[in-house]
Amino acid sequence: MSNETYQLIAIVFYLAAMLWIGWYAYKKTQNLTDYMLGGRSLGPAVTALSAGAADMSGWLLMGLPGGIYVTGLADAWIAIGLTIGAYCNWFFVAPRLRSYTQVANDSITIPSYLENRFHDTTKLLRIVSGIVILIFFTFYVSSGMVSGGVFFESSFDVSYQTGLLIVGGVVVAYTLFGGFLAVSYTDFLQGLMMLIALLLVPALAVFQTGGPAETIHTIRAIDPTLFDLFKGTTFLGIVSAMAWGLGYFGQPHIIVRFMAISTVKEIKSARRIGMSWMIFSLIGTILTAFIGIAFFEKHPEFTLNNPEAVFLTLGQILFHPLIAGFLLAAVLAAIMSTISSQLIVTSSALVEDLYKVLLRKDGSDKEYVFLGRLAVLAVSVIAAILAFEQDNTILNLVAYAWAGFGGSFGPVILLSLFWRKMTNWGALAGMVSGAVTVILWANLTEAGVIPFQLYEIVPGFIINLFFSIVVSLITYKHNDKIEKAFNESVALIKNDK
Repeated sequence: MSNETYQLIAIVFYLAAMLWIGWYAYKKTQNLTDYMLGGRSLGPAVTALSAGAADMSGWLLMGLPGGIYVTGLADAWIAIGLTIGAYCNWFFVAPRLRSYTQVANDSITIPSYLENRFHDTTKLLRIVSGIVILIFFTFYVSSGMVSGGVFFESSFDVSYQTGLLIVGGVVVAYTLFGGFLAVSYTDFLQGLMMLIALLLVPALAVFQTGGPAETIHTIRAIDPTLFDLFKGTTFLGIVSAMAWGLGYFGQPHIIVRFMAISTVKEIKSARRIGMSWMIFSLIGTILTAFIGIAFFEKHPEFTLNNPEAVFLTLGQILFHPLIAGFLLAAVLAAIMSTISSQLIVTSSALVEDLYKVLLRKDGSDKEYVFLGRLAVLAVSVIAAILAFEQDNTILNLVAYAWAGFGGSFGPVILLSLFWRKMTNWGALAGMVSGAVTVILWANLTEAGVIPFQLYEIVPGFIINLFFSIVVSLITYKHNDKIEKAFNESVALIKNDK
């Protein structure tokens, strides 16, 4: 058999496994809470790895190693910022959000939590946050499908559109039928695949470069500044890179995992598993890039056409084609895990936060689950249409989608969990001002109106925080029910430790 045939066998096996998990989760999905939040039944390992896989996407296996391969360790500031942000998210947000969403009328989405947390009778907070999620994630899902299409086009010489339809079809199938449980279980498996792949490739490659000491010597001979963490950096550049960590507090597809874990007590175990996964994966990514530099220097018979393909190219050179196929599947897993997570959150925003609020609040669970599945299909079709011509403007939006969610939801989530005097009007003002600031800042910077480069999440986060606090102080009125729920959420954490 040819190398490509072996790799296709591995990919088909992986895709079949995803579909089987979707069928298994379908059998366990009985009501809307099961479909949207897995019945709050996730264990610490599934919670941790599904959150990590939903977060990292193809950036972990392609974008970051490609950047470090070209510029060296100076490109690792984003990874440092993300690691700090992820830890703070697990430590501060996870336990509070898990307990508060339970106390706040058993909220199963971020918009419903915000409405219940502030007793917002106007419905504005829930509707606006649902619309923000719907808009950003439709384009985010579209970008993931673009990545899937490009993956198949570059790996198996099939058309971009065919690859897009394969990825979209499989992800939609297991998400549509299995809901949150299918997404979480598949993300868990995909997270394991990503970690194993990122440890295997540098571990085997270093033997081909003469061992650790010889590898370091080779890299230093090429360019000693590759190990310089501050090479070519500026203060604002480092701030912008580190600020990626701020985005974690407002990413709906990540923090919804905190709401789904079975008990607050298990969050500590989940945090340790999740952070270990993240740190080992990032170390594997960095080592892959550096060992790749030495490998292609010592083995000129091999060429690397695209730095972002350093992981894939090393895998195909070093491993049997069947194993290389599973390494390819790890990249596909990174892409698909993020798409599925975004689809289920978008579906919940459509049904739980818009349809139920605006049209029909007294429907049956069976009706809502059916509509949730219909929403997954509808969003996927729209995303596929937007991605079908591989329009770069969709990918450009993703550059500030992370900032958009971080700037819109980050400060609001943090203040809602830790500040008793925050109000629904403060949350609404902060969310809208943060989102608008992110979008305006990104576009004004691109147009050259803002003369310096600063990642838009920084001004978006600050403006959100300012308006959330100021408007809350102006509109605050003591509410016994809100005060009682706040105290109950804190007590639940203490009692569950």
